[in-house]
Amino acid sequence: MTVILGIDPGSRVTGYGVIRQRGRELEYLGSGCIRTAADNLATKLGQIYAGVSEVITQFQPDEFAIEQVFMARNADSALKLGQARGSAIVAAVNGGLPVSEYAARLIKQAVVGTGAADKAQVQHMVTSVLKLSATPQADAADALAVAICHAHTNKTLVAMAGQARSSRRGRYR
Repeated sequence: MTVILGIDPGSRVTGYGVIRQRGRELEYLGSGCIRTAADNLATKLGQIYAGVSEVITQFQPDEFAIEQVFMARNADSALKLGQARGSAIVAAVNGGLPVSEYAARLIKQAVVGTGAADKAQVQHMVTSVLKLSATPQADAADALAVAICHAHTNKTLVAMAGQARSSRRGRYR
């Protein structure tokens, strides 16, 4: 049983989503948004750090997954996004969590089946996969998608490790 915290970073709104993985089963534990209410970037980064730290304290996750920076058209926006990610990652590292990073296209591929999915498709699939009674807000849904992607990646790696172990045993018998 593993509790996974997924983060969709942003300098204004950082989404978070927490799920529990038991084998193939995924269970929704919580989600929401950390909204920054400051004019300067340094204060916003502090609010992101504090918010992620609070979520870690509340849910006690075992693993942390975050969306990678994508190259935006606006370099200033990409830099701010990278700094927001950094604040969230530092909170995870200070909380003793292993950090995994995933590209946006890979996350969408894992949850929707296509790397070109839009936000509405991600929200729909997250709602369906986690059997939610209501559709989460877009940033929270994106964060849950990060957590789901991490869970699927873990499951695949464990299965591949098991196959490699059994094929090695077969060779040496």
